[in-house]
Amino acid sequence: MLNLLPCAKFGNFVPPKWNRVLLKVSGEALSGDGQQTIDPKITMSIATEISAITRLGVQVAIVVGGGNFFRGSTWAGASGLDRATADYIGMMATVMNAIFLQASMESIGVQTRVQTAFKIAEIAEPYIRRRAIRHLEKGRVVIFGAGTGNPFFTTDTAAALRAAEINAEVMFKATNVDGVFDSDPKKNPNAALLKHVSYKDVFSKGLSVMDTTAITLCQENCIPVVVFNLRTHGNISKALMGEQIGTLIDQKGACAETVV
Repeated sequence: MLNLLPCAKFGNFVPPKWNRVLLKVSGEALSGDGQQTIDPKITMSIATEISAITRLGVQVAIVVGGGNFFRGSTWAGASGLDRATADYIGMMATVMNAIFLQASMESIGVQTRVQTAFKIAEIAEPYIRRRAIRHLEKGRVVIFGAGTGNPFFTTDTAAALRAAEINAEVMFKATNVDGVFDSDPKKNPNAALLKHVSYKDVFSKGLSVMDTTAITLCQENCIPVVVFNLRTHGNISKALMGEQIGTLIDQKGACAETVV
């Protein structure tokens, strides 16, 4: 069982830093080592952490990507697929991930609702902002599928949009890397992990975090973003408690802070 608050047993309760959060989970992160489209161990790890978080009264919404199944921008142009059609297929891939994640959470008793940007009435609710907020207020986890419902927009943009709509206090971007680096760590072994950057730095330095539309939405709505590695169990809980993990992106920033 996840030991979220080790100091709680000594009576020193540490309250969560945020009360309503939006977690963006990339599709690639759900595939684990890439040997399968979805790794059940990853989804159960997410479910376990979210279960512990919701017991603290934190309201959790999730936007899930679909890159482990299908990425529209990659397939556009293949076999006659235009970009819009490819993106719609990618949106359906996010719904598959959302249903799988819902099943994992409900198997351990976490009440969950899936809402999709286009109607799939047999398996999910349509996205309705007020209903989503009401679910959160009742302690249910809400998973948003199908992106924004429109082609040419990424699921990162969908996450930023939903975060703004539900008045989330922070957006967590859970990926398969440790955070934001000053260069590509796959190409540069000396790449440094940036602990704290500003939205402005993301644009000016061309940092690979999210697309510009998503970052702009977060900036305009003053939503901080925490980027961290989903594969490290406990990171979701640590981020929620305000511990320094991965990279924090906000208005202020502090690019001088790096970890080699």
